Amino acid sequence: MADTLLLNADGLPVSVLPLSTITWQDAIKYMVLDKGTVLAWHENWIVHSATWQTPVPSIIILRDYMKTKTTVRFSRANVHLRDSGKCQYCGISVDRKESTLDHVMPVSKGGKTTWENCVTACAPCNASKADKVGPKPFVKPYKPDYYNLVNKRKKLAFAVRHEEWLQYLQ
Repeated sequence: MADTLLLNADGLPVSVLPLSTITWQDAIKYMVLDKGTVLAWHENWIVHSATWQTPVPSIIILRDYMKTKTTVRFSRANVHLRDSGKCQYCGISVDRKESTLDHVMPVSKGGKTTWENCVTACAPCNASKADKVGPKPFVKPYKPDYYNLVNKRKKLAFAVRHEEWLQYLQ
């Protein structure tokens, strides 16, 4: 369970895809090893050892800048994000959990599971398309770059564990 937001030395999250969070144990290691500065603490959450006790950090900012990874991992969630949550055959908005990943060129016809061959589809469109080659998506599938996905992600609401994190995610 990730309980601490990890910010880079510039005050931005180390990563937005996925959001850079760490466990409370790692947060205390960062604090003890002087790798970061605590910006906020969890209220009413103190951990104890045999010799000392400390509140648990909620937000830590790194002392040294960590280079951001800008490679984009292929996943159903990232395809859904690239496609702005819309079925690429009928255009309706589809919740990520309800969406399906459709292969434009079906796997049965030699299609691969790649950025350039997969789109978000609603279940009815995916079922009606089945393994047909004919239906074309509204937008030709492409491999997005990291910043394209981050900008799309920032337009969506963040579901965060702690309200104080939101000020660092804008």
